[in-house]
Amino acid sequence: MNRRDVADLAGSVGAGALTAFAVLAAAVAGGDGGTLFTDEDLHTWSSGHRPAVALALARGLTATGTGAVPYVLAVLAGVIAARTVRGRVVAAALCAGCLGTGQAVRYGVMDLVARPRPPRPDWAAHASAWAFPSGHATTATLAAGLLVIALCVRAPRGRTLLVLAACCWGTSVGLTRVYLGVHWFTDVIGGWLFGIGWLGLWLAATARWLPGEAIGGTADTADPSGTADPP
Repeated sequence: MNRRDVADLAGSVGAGALTAFAVLAAAVAGGDGGTLFTDEDLHTWSSGHRPAVALALARGLTATGTGAVPYVLAVLAGVIAARTVRGRVVAAALCAGCLGTGQAVRYGVMDLVARPRPPRPDWAAHASAWAFPSGHATTATLAAGLLVIALCVRAPRGRTLLVLAACCWGTSVGLTRVYLGVHWFTDVIGGWLFGIGWLGLWLAATARWLPGEAIGGTADTADPSGTADPP
């Protein structure tokens, strides 16, 4: 697949995810921040099913969705994606930039929608600011998505298991926010959609406008002839 095809596909996926996100955000804002779909049912179930072991695991997992861990994973994705020292530096910076700008825009959307969180007595973890979209879900989706793209570019042996692990981690971090009572399920869906959308647009822009020489040593996404380098 050549760079233009990658850009077109990523742009289409990104635009579709952001359109779905906009519809969900409009529904949340139009309902004055009230619950939607299965929000109440999942929140009630989670609040009533918190054995000590599950609670400890959920808190440990949710902690990986913020702070330094996602940035470490983003930089790792850049290192995996390129094959030269210069390429790895540029790719790592691009991945960190994708994550950082995505978080910044998400904060703006969060303030704009201003959705209240679930009742504080139900919280089993620390939380701050507004609820929609979930910051942990957004951040984990971006970090996991960057890793998945990097693994697919380099196509190492055993990548299927690694891709599956990255996807499970990104999804699970979002679900812990519901389980710990600090987000409604639609907050997490919003985080997933926003993360996929932002990642798609970022990849489309990178594939379309970044010169291949800037991250020399990458595979077929940087090769206009569509011929992949040998692994």
